[in-house]
Amino acid sequence: MTYKMIVLDLDDTLLRDDHTISPITKETLFKAQDQGVKVVLASGRPTYAMRDLGDELHLSDYGSYLLSFNGGRITNCKTNEDIFSSTLTFEDVAFLYELSIRENVYIHTYVGDNIITEKNNDYTTIEADITGLPITKVEDFIASVTERPVKILMVEDPEVLKPLEKKLQKELSERFSVLRSKPYFLEFTEKGVTKGTSLDHLIKQLGIKREEVIAIGDSYNDQSMIEFAGLGVAMGNAPDDIKAISDYVTKTNMQDGVAHVVQKFIFGES
Repeated sequence: MTYKMIVLDLDDTLLRDDHTISPITKETLFKAQDQGVKVVLASGRPTYAMRDLGDELHLSDYGSYLLSFNGGRITNCKTNEDIFSSTLTFEDVAFLYELSIRENVYIHTYVGDNIITEKNNDYTTIEADITGLPITKVEDFIASVTERPVKILMVEDPEVLKPLEKKLQKELSERFSVLRSKPYFLEFTEKGVTKGTSLDHLIKQLGIKREEVIAIGDSYNDQSMIEFAGLGVAMGNAPDDIKAISDYVTKTNMQDGVAHVVQKFIFGES
């Protein structure tokens, strides 16, 4: 099979534990792009927090794309235009806020390039560290969300969120997509919006078949694109249940697992 696109999650997949791309992986991805392979970045991160990595890989020069907010937005790196955008309503914001009170978990979202929360906490601080976005502590969460958000996060200890994820996926299945991007991040987007559905939208615009796509990820918000792609790959550091639904398990993010996939399946190296 000749693959025309490789779609990469960021944290714990493309990025090492220090949030950098290794020289070997970077060199391998440049070589793939020189051969005409589209390299697309797909993350739960806001678009702003993905741009530097897109620039580092010269995605604008190769006419590629960012899938941000777990597929809630697709941005053309060359034109900086959004070719797809999904948002929640203000009614959704109020509903999810009241739900967070009911479940006794923290909640945050994004307004512009700021993280908005009523109660700062360790998990929102982690999000700020990952994305580079500042935290704005507000008195009234609902009133402070002045633009329709792409996604909302409930955050808490993984032992709290794991059963809550199952509960709310069942309870809210007709209204939202609900999944964890990290053990302590439970994310809500518009119903039917995932990395997988966003990827489907993108390749149809580009005339690429799903069989010609490789998708690589490590977590539960990557499952939809791993299952959708012609070759779905789990990182060696992924949970066992993500590995189980994948076509191939590569090395870890600290062992250049992404480069290994490109070398094996695109360059045909043993």
